[in-house]
Amino acid sequence: MRLYLASTSPARLQLLRQAGVEPITLSPGVDEEALVEEIEAVRGPLAAHELVQVLAQAKAEAVLDARPGGQPIDGLVLGGDSAFLLGERIYGKPHRPEVARERWLAQNGETGALWSGHWLIDHREGRVRGAAGRPAVASVSFAHLDEAEIDAYIASGEPLQVAGAFTVDSLGGPFIRRVEGDPSTVVGLSLSTLRELVRELGVAWPDLWAAAR
Repeated sequence: MRLYLASTSPARLQLLRQAGVEPITLSPGVDEEALVEEIEAVRGPLAAHELVQVLAQAKAEAVLDARPGGQPIDGLVLGGDSAFLLGERIYGKPHRPEVARERWLAQNGETGALWSGHWLIDHREGRVRGAAGRPAVASVSFAHLDEAEIDAYIASGEPLQVAGAFTVDSLGGPFIRRVEGDPSTVVGLSLSTLRELVRELGVAWPDLWAAAR
C-alpha cells in the first residue's frame, strides 16, 4: 500500500521513514494564510485544534489530482499541519529571526501545547473511497535558557521554519525538559494517531511498511 505525503517537511518524511514507511512526497501548494482568513471571516477565530485540521484537510485534498511519475494517485493521501499554543496564542512558523527570538523569550521555562492535525484520504483505484482525520496534542515544557543560548539557537536557522520555533529531534532537543503525549506529535505528526486513522480506513498498518510492497 502506497502512502502519499502532502507535505515537503523533511521532519515528517524522516519520521515516516523511521517507522518503516517510504512515502511519495507531494507539495500541496496551499496558501495557508489566505485559507485561514477566508474561513475565519465566516466562522470566527479558529482554535488551535481546528486550525491544524482545516489546513491538514486542505493539503491532502489539494494533491488528489497530482500524477507523480505520470501515474494517478493510488493509495492513502496524508495531509498534516502543526501549531504551537502558548497560553491563548497560537504560533506557527516564525520565519524571521526577530520573531523567533520574541517567541523564545515568551516560552522560555514555560509549558505549551503542540497540536498536529491529520487528514487521511483513501484514494485507491483512482477515486476517493473515504477519509478520516483528527488532531493530536502533546504538552511541551521548556528548560530555562540564557539569552546567549537563545541567540545561538536562532542563529543556527533551525527555529525559523518549524511551528513554535523549536524542534525536539534536533538542535532544539536539549532545550526541551519534558514532553507529555506522543512525542512524534511534536516532530510533525502523531504516528499512533496515523496508525489509528489507517486502520479506520480498513488498511493494516504493516501494509504501509516499505518491505511489504
